[in-house]
Formats: sequence, structure tokens, C-alpha cells
Amino acid sequence: MPDLIDVTANGLKFSALAEGPAGGPLALCLHGFPDTAHTWRHLLPELGRAGFRAVAPWMRGYAPTEVPGSPSYGVGALVADTTALHGALGGDGRAVLIGHDWGAIAAYPAASFAPERWSRVVTMAVPPPAAVGDKFLRYEQLKRSFYMFLFQTPLAEPAVSADDFAFIDNLWRDWSPGYDAAEDTPPVKDALRAPENLAAAIGYYRAFFGAVPPDPAYAAEAAVSTPPPQPTLYLHGELDGCLGADTARGAADALSPGSRAEILPGVGHFLHVERPDLVDPMILEWLR
Repeated sequence: MPDLIDVTANGLKFSALAEGPAGGPLALCLHGFPDTAHTWRHLLPELGRAGFRAVAPWMRGYAPTEVPGSPSYGVGALVADTTALHGALGGDGRAVLIGHDWGAIAAYPAASFAPERWSRVVTMAVPPPAAVGDKFLRYEQLKRSFYMFLFQTPLAEPAVSADDFAFIDNLWRDWSPGYDAAEDTPPVKDALRAPENLAAAIGYYRAFFGAVPPDPAYAAEAAVSTPPPQPTLYLHGELDGCLGADTARGAADALSPGSRAEILPGVGHFLHVERPDLVDPMILEWLR
């Protein structure tokens, strides 16, 4: 079983799950929405057995990680968190960065902002921005992305929390068709049950679309727009109900030379818990 640890980075106390030898190269695993560190439960032990010090924090604002004093949830803040976690966890140039969904959104610029800190990168479920382009504006994708627009309104918090967070159950059902998320959604609901935590998770989307002004403290981190210079493995589920597989076509061309992109058949958005038997070996082979 992973250890539950606390680490202070970028002025916040992060709670995290950790496995593997203390002296091993850091493998930092970043989750997305609506998700928690819990869904790295399959990959963390595999990384630990491979000699990595694998750490999966609850992202800023997701309980039991602290809610920041100011509502800073822009990409720049996530890049700063990622960079600070690398230092606080004793990372060096051997470290690897793994991100799913919002974790991928953070990983692309974080790996570019401090390239000397990360040797390899793995991202899942959100392609590099240059690959998505205007595909996001296609009708079918806009329908999938309805929740992002809902989250810009005051209706977001009551809609998500109603009926014991049935909204979260339904997102998982739609995004990973046929997958039984009974082990995954209760930890998410616990992480977001307090109003301040739910507002934080929704705040990521409000910051992303400009409803909340960017925090000038993270201007340098937010300005990064180049793809990671490290070799990057990108994985996307063919049945992803959040971002359609068409948004991932051409992803390798939007990454650095030596990178690779795969669309995995029969898999949805939460591919690392749906098919760990398929995804984990691909990640481990890439990192080796």
C-alpha cells in the first residue's frame, strides 16, 4: 500500500501517496478532474518496483491538500506547484513527470519551464494544445465540453454537488463507457465535499477561460507555450467521452522529436484505471 505523506511546496501543504525507494528518481504523477491521487493506485506500485520514488499528490485545492489563500488556479500556478514539488521531494535531473487530464495540462508547460528537472514526460487524455487546435470548436466536441461552460456560471457548484455529487458519477460514466467507477468516485466526492474544495476544482476552469484574472505572481510560468523538449509519450483512449479521439490525432507532431502518441482501442478517458494491464507497461517501457 502507498504511504500517505505531506509535503510543503509553493507555500501549500500537499498530501500525497508515495511508493518506492527514497533514493530513487522521482516520478511525479498529477491527476485531473474529477479525480484524485487514488487513481494512480495501479501505476504507483509498478513505478516503485522499477526503482522510482513515485509520488501522486492531491492537486491544489483538492482535500486533503490545502486550499490556497488566494484563488490561484491558472496553469501558471500549477506549473509553479509542479516545479516546487520536484524540489521539495528531492527530485533531480533523472525525474519523470506523468500527468492525466489537468495533470497533463500542467505537465506540458512545467516540463518546458524547468527542462533540467525532468528527463521524460508521459501525458494522457488531454493532447498538446497545438494538436487540438480548432477541433475543440467542432459541434460534437462542444457537446462533450458542456460542463466547462456550466462551470463559468454560479450554477456550477449546486449542479455538481446535488444528489451526493451524482454529476461526478455521470461524468465518469460518460467519459469511460462501460467502466465501473465504484472504487474511484467516492474518493473524488470526499475531496470535493467541502464548499471551498469544490470551488477550487471548478476554479481551474474559470481561470482557464479567463473568468478569473490571472495571478501576476505566476506570470513567468503562465507564459510558457513551447512543447516539452523531453521525449514525451502521449496516450489517449479511443472511447474517450470527454475529449474525442479526433482531438488526439497528430499529437506526436505537436511534441518534441523522439516523442510518441498512441490512441488505445476500447479505452475511455480514465485509461490508467480502466486498463492498467495495458497502460502501465507502456509507461514503464517509455521511462526505461
